[in-house]
Amino acid sequence: MRFLVTLAIALVAACTPRGAMVLVEGVDGSAGVRQVYFATTRTPDETGFDIYGSGRQEHSSYGRFDISVPPDHTTGDITYPGPDPDPTTDFVATDRFTYATARAFQTALQQDLRTRPDRSVVVFVHGYNSTFGEGMIRLAQLSHDFDVPGIGVHYSWPSLGNPLGYSYDHDSVLFARDGLQRLLEQIADAGAREVVLVGHSIGTLLVMETLRQIEIEDRGEASRIVDGVILISPDVDIDVFRSQVSRIETLPDPFVIFHSRRDRALALSARLTGQNERLGNISDVGRVADLDVTLFDVSQFGQGLNHFPVGDSPALLAVLGSVRGLGSAFEGDLSGRTGLLPGTVLTLQNATQIILSPGTVLR
Repeated sequence: MRFLVTLAIALVAACTPRGAMVLVEGVDGSAGVRQVYFATTRTPDETGFDIYGSGRQEHSSYGRFDISVPPDHTTGDITYPGPDPDPTTDFVATDRFTYATARAFQTALQQDLRTRPDRSVVVFVHGYNSTFGEGMIRLAQLSHDFDVPGIGVHYSWPSLGNPLGYSYDHDSVLFARDGLQRLLEQIADAGAREVVLVGHSIGTLLVMETLRQIEIEDRGEASRIVDGVILISPDVDIDVFRSQVSRIETLPDPFVIFHSRRDRALALSARLTGQNERLGNISDVGRVADLDVTLFDVSQFGQGLNHFPVGDSPALLAVLGSVRGLGSAFEGDLSGRTGLLPGTVLTLQNATQIILSPGTVLR
């Protein structure tokens, strides 16, 4: 049975074209260019497919790409460049900057932050079976579709980029904790006023392990350097998640979990690990009801594997993008702020669950 599940993952993934960072000069950026900084513990890609590959290195490499959004981009859609990249249809890089040292990276980030009134940073941690380019382009797409005003920083850990590399990716997550901690500390030292940490799939395990590690070193530090956390389709064992949270004195606020009972990728992951469910496809939210978290049930959205509805579903993006004042809705008693929230609100001890639906009427 395990072989059949693994084969199913491989067959589904094999139908999907892979993404890489491709630099194309002279691109008209009228449709929008997103600057995406990065730190990575991947080694350079020796195959020539991408800028960085799947090998592991203890030190981090730093840089920035300016990524062009195709002029006819459809919300929620990503088109990776092929052998003959077309900027009118594909996400491509228009410029590249390399920072030789961590200090140079931090200085560049500091100078950029000084030009922005909000001085906010969104750090994105990609998930399983991801190439360097796919994570970069995903952050550019999310920044564009949500019109994120802050600076986008991608932390690219060394995923094998292969559907059969789950064990390698799991070990790479543990390997990459120090690199993510260094990046978060560098962002804080650069003068960021607000830092939101976003993780997807098994990348959420890296997020939680890093926050736990920071907290063990300095009690209360996690919530001082990270202001908000968003876990998208978290591929994390629920008991492990509870253990991680228990070591954190105060969770960053807001602390948001997007979950879907229809997440086929997590259903397969749960079977591979001998469990009934993962945090990202939890059915009994009572298992985390005592935690100070907000759960968005997006089971009615998504397509295909339903493993990234927040980025792939135009309907869900429209719902979330239309909400005004959503950030303030996480402050205080949510039960009295239902008019700000796009769905049915359930209060479960300390946790709050918001059940979204395509027919939700926004106010």
